[in-house]
Amino acid sequence: MASGKKKTQQLARQFFRLSLEDGVLSADRVAGVLEYIEKHRPSGTMAVLKAYHRLVAAEFARGQAVVEHAGAVGEAALAAITLAMGRKYGRKISVVARRNDALLAGIRVRVGDDAYEASVAGQLSTLAAV
Repeated sequence: MASGKKKTQQLARQFFRLSLEDGVLSADRVAGVLEYIEKHRPSGTMAVLKAYHRLVAAEFARGQAVVEHAGAVGEAALAAITLAMGRKYGRKISVVARRNDALLAGIRVRVGDDAYEASVAGQLSTLAAV
């Protein structure tokens, strides 16, 4: 059974590599991969699709900075965050702003699995842990 799971992961990774154009996820290529899967129905199609989805979603998250904020965040601040994250990660990063009243004040930025905390709630949480 482990070999079936291994083959599923290998196929999903192969499809994922085909989804990249110059190292960047391409919507056209993802559509082509999905079309191919639909037409040829590989063994364990659902498992392959789930593994492929996880890889695509993780790659997409790596290129997006989610900026949570309690108060208003200006366009200049978002542009500065975009520029800083792009420099830090060495690739194009898009920014999505989301209001989060639980932060009290400040911001929290998430890029993939990385989180950057500059909020009052985060500072209070750190103090409470000490």
